[in-house]
Amino acid sequence: MNRRQGLKLLAGAAGLIATSSLAGRVALAQTAPAQPSGPFKLPPLGYAFDALEPHIDAQTMMIHHDRHHAAYVNAANQLVSRWAELGTTPIETTLSDLSKVPEAVRAGVRNNLGGHWNHSFFWVLMEPGGAKEPTGGLKTAIDKDFGGTSGLIEKVNAAGAGRFGSGWAWLVVNKDKKLDVISTANQDTPLELGARPVVGVDVWEHAYYLKYQNRRPDYLKAWWNTVNWTKADDNFKKAMG
Repeated sequence: MNRRQGLKLLAGAAGLIATSSLAGRVALAQTAPAQPSGPFKLPPLGYAFDALEPHIDAQTMMIHHDRHHAAYVNAANQLVSRWAELGTTPIETTLSDLSKVPEAVRAGVRNNLGGHWNHSFFWVLMEPGGAKEPTGGLKTAIDKDFGGTSGLIEKVNAAGAGRFGSGWAWLVVNKDKKLDVISTANQDTPLELGARPVVGVDVWEHAYYLKYQNRRPDYLKAWWNTVNWTKADDNFKKAMG
């Protein structure tokens, strides 16, 4: 093989790789599920699956949003046939007092409506190119209660890493209007505890396992690069209002 033939071969291979890569991205983009029938809808992600790379990979985002979250939405809609009020009561009202949910559907509501609410909160908290540091009243409160952003991150990461099995780690405004860090199991929400979330990170394995395997602390450390602090500040203002 001469030099000219070698260059042609390399050019052809590069073109094939580029085409395959583009096809892969298109395939991911075209997997959005059909919206289920019922009062609950899967919210759009709002950005491309690969927008949070290298911190969260595109395949994880696609599976997490289009499959896991969609499954919670579908299951919640199926529960409406067993308890009609589920479809007409505001989601946060239902999740704030699960004792009012009929016992026959309570576990399903906790898991599936909770999963829908948690993930809807999670997607909008992350954004490519968002503000990287807290601002305004949230920054003042974090500095006061945690000694700065690094102190907050350390405490949330400890809560997430220490959650046995699946669940979430949260920065919340508690009943006393104070910032607090808590962890919830499975798809339980802070609402049931009378707390209003400001920041929340999913520590179910489906949120990180393809990229980080069993290294949950590595995922937690990287995840903070995706946080949109402008949205977190909005959440804080709402919680304090």
